[in-house]
Amino acid sequence: MMKTNLTVLLMLLILNNALGQFNAPDHDHFYCSHSKVLNHGNKNLWQGIRTELLSDYDVTFYFLDVAIENNSVFVEGNVTIEADVIESQIDTVAFELIADMTVDSVKVNGIQRAFLRSGDETFIILDTPLLQGEHFSFQVFYYGTPPQGSFFSGMSTGYSSTYQKNVTWSLSEPYAAKEWWPTKQDLTDKADSSWVFITTSDVNMAGSQGLLTAITPLPGNKLRYEWKSRYPIDYYLISVAVADYQEYNIYAKPESLIGDSILIQNFIYDHPNCLPNYKDGIDRTASFIELFSDLYGLYPFWEEKYGHCLTQLGGGMEHQTMTTIGGFGFGLVAHELGHMWFGDNVTCATWSDIWINEGFATYTDYLAHEKIAGPPWPQIWLEDTHENVLSQPDGSVYVPEDELGNIWRIFSGRLSYDKGASIVHMIRFELQNDSVFFNVLKEFQDIYADSVATGVDFKEVLEDISGMDFTDFFDQWYFGEGYPVYEIVWNQDAGNFNMEVTQSTSTAITPLFKMLMPYRLIFNDGTDTTLLLYQNGHVEAYSIPFAKQVEDILVDPDNWVLEKVSSINVGYDEIQNPMHFSFGPNPVMEQLNIFLTNPQPSLYKINIIDHLGRVIYTKQLEGNLIQLNTSSYPSGTYLILLQNGNELYQRKFIKF
Repeated sequence: MMKTNLTVLLMLLILNNALGQFNAPDHDHFYCSHSKVLNHGNKNLWQGIRTELLSDYDVTFYFLDVAIENNSVFVEGNVTIEADVIESQIDTVAFELIADMTVDSVKVNGIQRAFLRSGDETFIILDTPLLQGEHFSFQVFYYGTPPQGSFFSGMSTGYSSTYQKNVTWSLSEPYAAKEWWPTKQDLTDKADSSWVFITTSDVNMAGSQGLLTAITPLPGNKLRYEWKSRYPIDYYLISVAVADYQEYNIYAKPESLIGDSILIQNFIYDHPNCLPNYKDGIDRTASFIELFSDLYGLYPFWEEKYGHCLTQLGGGMEHQTMTTIGGFGFGLVAHELGHMWFGDNVTCATWSDIWINEGFATYTDYLAHEKIAGPPWPQIWLEDTHENVLSQPDGSVYVPEDELGNIWRIFSGRLSYDKGASIVHMIRFELQNDSVFFNVLKEFQDIYADSVATGVDFKEVLEDISGMDFTDFFDQWYFGEGYPVYEIVWNQDAGNFNMEVTQSTSTAITPLFKMLMPYRLIFNDGTDTTLLLYQNGHVEAYSIPFAKQVEDILVDPDNWVLEKVSSINVGYDEIQNPMHFSFGPNPVMEQLNIFLTNPQPSLYKINIIDHLGRVIYTKQLEGNLIQLNTSSYPSGTYLILLQNGNELYQRKFIKF
């Protein structure tokens, strides 16, 4: 149905409603390679309520022709957007640009048109409706000074005291493209191609995506850097960076190109100490491209380039084919390059599914440590990552819709990055086949190339390739929260190794993690073996024949799995007793889970007794599970007493 101008005018009355609020950033996680959680600025950038008119057309081409200097965020110029009409017909064209920026004029198909502005949206009024399938263009002439002061500002400017250089750069993720250029901020609407022309003083150089096709001299000692890309691109991956740069280029030669090469084009500060300082870090990029092309499939934009623009950004931002970066550390370069596959070639379909971008890019950093840095760095990486994830008991990798107004939640270092990478590693462990694992990643890249995908889309590819069901896994680890906590009791008798594993969880939101777990048995002759055992319930009992004497058990010594181990005990009586219970976590802070491991039809009675011998809790129960809230209990040691008729069984727990 055609949307009329009257509809637009009515909508303008409600467009300034208050949007989502932001919480303060969490500063727990400082090693995150993007460093997207390191800045204190809070900004109301959330999409919130947006006019439906933005959905009337599909963008095919972006052309930014802008003037920018290295010491200011002021932007002026024009942007042309080509698009196809996807509604039956439209008489109003909408685009996004913040109210701080001034719109001088607009044209549709080369003809100047009237426009209305409300908040961050502008509406072009058409004399004649555009029909479904019709290709059209609109051009916006504008200027202004975008706000700054946050990591997520659309435009920023800074100064390097080390190299005495001013630099200006853009960063549009997730909602800030509209701060510096007229756009349509829709993840699912990638443009088919893009041009970015940047006019600046002739002492500067200007970087962007694609190929540098020309540097055109202009009056007033100006140069226009003309970048063109033929690859599909999402709005937030278009970028500019301007400074007094020098150019340093190297080449990668992936095996699949059979002798051909990929340009790695780097714009770094034109200072005699800059290149010597960063050269080793930049040069590693070639080996990274070659490795990731082998693991994920050929670098997606190989016909153009990969590159970096050095800025004062506290980390990096994966702008397509030319990352904006603040340094050239091993993990940072690997992470941002990994985004060319996960984030740029295949982009998250919603910001809730930021895992598609950040989880896999963070895991790419791990793979660089595994395949290039080598021991002991992979285990150090995993230990640090697990420590961060397990530092809090809750939080999902999937970002709930009601939290999309909090940018710090979207880019949570603990959840989107580290837990996201950890569950990729656990998927690899569950598969127990690296060939299948990397084939899944390649197929995912092929199927969703130049497009967008959700976490569920990845799950479907994973299941199709592996033939395994990952429904429980994603319910637990992607949409669920927390992690498992284990208590283990073991012994040996009559040539059998016996082990009982009790699993509780860090949060009641996910009460059970059904998963594969590795246990390494250390024998008295100095040898060892690893058992891979699947946990399908809160309590699992295993009996495995072994002639050798077991001296010790190591749970997940190679850090494949996110978990905590509360206790490992040798307990002959506990395992052999036919009527007993398990519990966890121990020590406990809040919820204590008590499991009856051999429930009978008769009625059970449980008492909790404090250190003075007082019964502080009693309950008759049937079934095999009781969840006890201990948050009001003072710290100390308590006794659980289970009674079934004349039979009694008791165990102790510690309350923190």
